[in-house]
Amino acid sequence: MAHFSQLLSSLTDFVRPHHLALFAVLATAALPSTADARVGSYDGVWNVTFATTRGNCSSGYSVPFAVAGSRVSSAGGGRVSGRVNRGGAVAVQVSVGASHASGGGRLAGVNGAGSWKGLISGDQCSGTWQATRT
Repeated sequence: MAHFSQLLSSLTDFVRPHHLALFAVLATAALPSTADARVGSYDGVWNVTFATTRGNCSSGYSVPFAVAGSRVSSAGGGRVSGRVNRGGAVAVQVSVGASHASGGGRLAGVNGAGSWKGLISGDQCSGTWQATRT
C-alpha cells in the first residue's frame, strides 16, 4: 500500500504546472526514460550558490539547475550536465566559455550541499555549494 501512495504522490507532482514549464524549457533535451521518471523526487529547479574556499575566483554567485528524473541540466546560462541517484547523490559538470568545473554532493528534500573544483577564468579554484529547490 505504501508503494501505491508513493507512486500516486509522484504522479501528482509530475503534473503540477511548474513541471510543465520546466519541460518546455528542456524541450530540446531527450525525454527521460521510464526508469528515470521513477527517480523524480528531486525534480524541479534548484538555485545553486557557490562559495570559493581556494583560489582567486569570485564567490557567492548563483546558477539555476534543473532536475528531471535522474538528469541534471541547465535552467539558464552555461552548459550543465549531470546525474542524481535515488539516494540524492549528485555529480555535475558545468562549462561557460573556457571556464569549467565539476562538483558533487547530495540533495535531500528541498536543500542540497557539496563541493566543487575547476578552472575559472584561468585560475584553479575549489569550494562548496548550497542548493535550494524553488
